Amino acid sequence: MFELRVHATIRDIAEEAWNALGGVSEAPFLTWAFFDVLERTGCVEPRSGWLPHYLTLHDEAERLVAAAPAFLKGNSEGEFVFDHAWASAAHRAGIEYFPKLVVAVPFTPATAPRLLVAEGADASKVAAAMAEGLRQLVTRLEISSAHVLFPPADQTADLANAGLAERYGLQFHWKNPGYTTYDDFLARFSSKRRNQWKRERREVAAQGIELVTLRGREITPDLVDAMYGYYTATVDKFSWGRRYLNRAFFEEIVPRLGDGVEVVLAREGKRPIAGAFNFAGKDALYGRYWGASEERPFLHFNVCFYHSIEQCILRKIGRFEPGAGGEHKMTRGFEPTITRSLHHVADPRLDAAIRDYLARERQALAREAANPEVAFR
Repeated sequence: MFELRVHATIRDIAEEAWNALGGVSEAPFLTWAFFDVLERTGCVEPRSGWLPHYLTLHDEAERLVAAAPAFLKGNSEGEFVFDHAWASAAHRAGIEYFPKLVVAVPFTPATAPRLLVAEGADASKVAAAMAEGLRQLVTRLEISSAHVLFPPADQTADLANAGLAERYGLQFHWKNPGYTTYDDFLARFSSKRRNQWKRERREVAAQGIELVTLRGREITPDLVDAMYGYYTATVDKFSWGRRYLNRAFFEEIVPRLGDGVEVVLAREGKRPIAGAFNFAGKDALYGRYWGASEERPFLHFNVCFYHSIEQCILRKIGRFEPGAGGEHKMTRGFEPTITRSLHHVADPRLDAAIRDYLARERQALAREAANPEVAFR
């Protein structure tokens, strides 16, 4: 038997205990420090629609066997699993859709464990207990639903077996089957595609632009300021853009995560002109934010894609997730990849309609993910 506990702040859970759980070491955004910085800088709080509700499971001996980052949400912003149509359907049926509970990493559409399980614990039993705990919590809080966003395939299977409804999404990831050089990677593609990428890299170099990857202490306060400026310039450019993060977050997260943060910097001489802010996991690189102070041909592709692909090959990193959206990534060597989420909806009418929709959506996305030929032409 397990007991589910809810915590209003990550600081209610011992940092050492959280970080010792399985899965935390896979990605910097799963560490205790990441959530602590989000809270301390005000990026997650009720006004932003993110009220912390961290979950822990304890056994009969009071031992921590699992934990999950969870938040009570007053909107659907910053999740990247879009349920606006569900909220509209709920409204038409007279159902209050918000608030809802999400098990997620705020503003981070990246696949990594969402259930952090202690060594030696039975992962399937933990998932079943968490699924039941989510259902009970939805009832106790009198909210509409609970959602687990971007778990890996094994946790998805366990949670689906425990009765949660599975949803597919589609992203574009780069995968490393064991390349030893960048030329090995290029050899997979047609000569037309290889020549295009080589030309785009040469043209950036011909402009006198140098690309470097900086980590940890190499990321200076001046560079943090520049990256925050790039971030705001990019999100402000689009009507759907949102400044989910503030300057304080960028200032604090770099020293707290150390080498878990990478910046790909494009500079002309000593002058920075563009950059990408990434998280580096144990076997995956996660592209998060990009921006530039001036437009240059092919700069975005080089900073966000080509440079980091080459770095992943050199460092033998197995996967590069450059972020949500963007079918254009297929023509830059990224493959359509299924992402997953799990859902419990309390109202049986809405639940039945959503499950019917999800079955058809999964079939359509599975067909799309199985057809990546455009990237290789």
